[in-house]
Amino acid sequence: MEKASIEDNTPGKTTLPHISEESLMSLEKLDRASPDLWPEQGISKFIVENSPQNEFPSWTSNLNSEDMNNLYLLSSLSVNELIIEVKKLHDSAYQLGLEEAKEMTRGKYLNIFKKN
Repeated sequence: MEKASIEDNTPGKTTLPHISEESLMSLEKLDRASPDLWPEQGISKFIVENSPQNEFPSWTSNLNSEDMNNLYLLSSLSVNELIIEVKKLHDSAYQLGLEEAKEMTRGKYLNIFKKN
């Protein structure tokens, strides 16, 4: 291998070292010629499973048009608007729970849950 040397040491003047083309030669051998000719095992299956599809996912098969409209509406909301919607749902669920508790208490007082 040839050493790189600086030929001129004049102050203020910089020169690049002389590097021969032979010193840049790599003798490394690669195991495979091409990823297309010799693909990794299982990569074809991975690509098929993870490629985007134009079909709707299987979980959408049970949704009607109203459900899909609600889904699209919620997907168009910003983060803050979505948080507000979730809080509204939480409040509605809480109110429904209170009403159900009142009705259960009323049913106990009227003895409609009495076993014969």
